[in-house]
Amino acid sequence: MEKTASSHRLALAREVLQTEASALHNLSNRLNGEFLAAVDAMLACRGRTIVSGMGKSGHVGRKIAATLASTGTPAFFVHPAEAAHGDLGMITSDDVVIAISNSGESGEVLALLPALKLKGVKLIAMTGREGSTLAREADILLDSSVEKEACPLGLAPTTSTTVQMALGDALAVTLMEARGFGQGDFALSHPGGSLGRRLLVHVRDVMHSGADLPVVPPGTALKDALLQMSQKRLGIVIVSDHDGSLRGIYTDGDLRRTLERSENFYDLTIDQVMSPSPRTIPEHKLAAEAGYLMKQNQITSLLVVDAEGKLCGALHMHDLLRAGVI
Repeated sequence: MEKTASSHRLALAREVLQTEASALHNLSNRLNGEFLAAVDAMLACRGRTIVSGMGKSGHVGRKIAATLASTGTPAFFVHPAEAAHGDLGMITSDDVVIAISNSGESGEVLALLPALKLKGVKLIAMTGREGSTLAREADILLDSSVEKEACPLGLAPTTSTTVQMALGDALAVTLMEARGFGQGDFALSHPGGSLGRRLLVHVRDVMHSGADLPVVPPGTALKDALLQMSQKRLGIVIVSDHDGSLRGIYTDGDLRRTLERSENFYDLTIDQVMSPSPRTIPEHKLAAEAGYLMKQNQITSLLVVDAEGKLCGALHMHDLLRAGVI
C-alpha cells in the first residue's frame, strides 16, 4: 500500500513538471513582435519599470522587478491596492508599467488603469486572456496563457505563475544583453555577494603593506631574517633593496628544507637560501586573480608590486579567505 502511494506521488510530481515544461515550450514558440515592443519600450524608458500584480501574480511581480533591477533595468514593485491609496504618486509619465494578471480582470489592477492613462504611462499587460479588460487597455500585450494549471483541481496558480516568471526572466536577460550589462555592472549591483567580492575587491584592498611587511635587505643573516618572519606572521621573508627592488623570497617551506640539508644553519645569509624569482602580482589586479595564481602555482603567498615593479605589499591565501574572495 505504501509503495503504491509513493509511486502515485512521484507520478503526480512528474506530471506537474511535465505540464509546466510543456507550457514553457509553448511560450517560447509564440514569442512575437509584442515581446520585442516591450523590450524597446523598456529600453527607451526615461524613468523606471514599475511592476504590479495581485495575489500570486504579485509575488511573481516582486521577483520580476528584483531581477530587472539587478540586471541593469531600474525597476520596483508597486502593490496595486496600496497604489490606489497613494502609492500611485510613485509612478511618473516617464515610467513603464508591467501589470500582471492571469485573468486580466483583477479588480485592484484594473482600478489603476484610468490614473495610468491620465499620466500617459506606457502600459505592458502580462495576462493569460487576450480578450480581457487588461489586454484591451494595454499598449503592449505579453501573452502568458497556459492550456492548464498543474494543480489537479485546476485552481491553484501553478503553470500560469511559472510562465509569468519565465517571461519576466526573458525580458530581463534580453534587456541585459541589449544594454551591454556585464559582470562588472552586475557586481556593482551585488556588492555584498560572492560575485561582488570577486569583481570589486582588488589586491591593494587586502594586501599587507608598510610596517606589516617582513622585509630584510640582501646579506642579512638567516637567523635575523627568521626573526622578521616570526614577528610579522606571514610565513615569509621578503628580500628587497632599500628602493623596493625585489631580490627574493624565503618561505616557511624553504626553512624546513634548509634545516634538512644544512649543518651550519647559523652561518647562512638570506641570499644563500632565498628563492631569487618570487612570484608577483600588480596591486591593481583583482584579488580573485591572485587566488587563481596561487592555486595554479600551488603557493600560499604573492608579493605585490606597483606600476614600476617595486615592492608595495604581500598577500597570503588567508587574506583572500577572510575577504570572502575565494
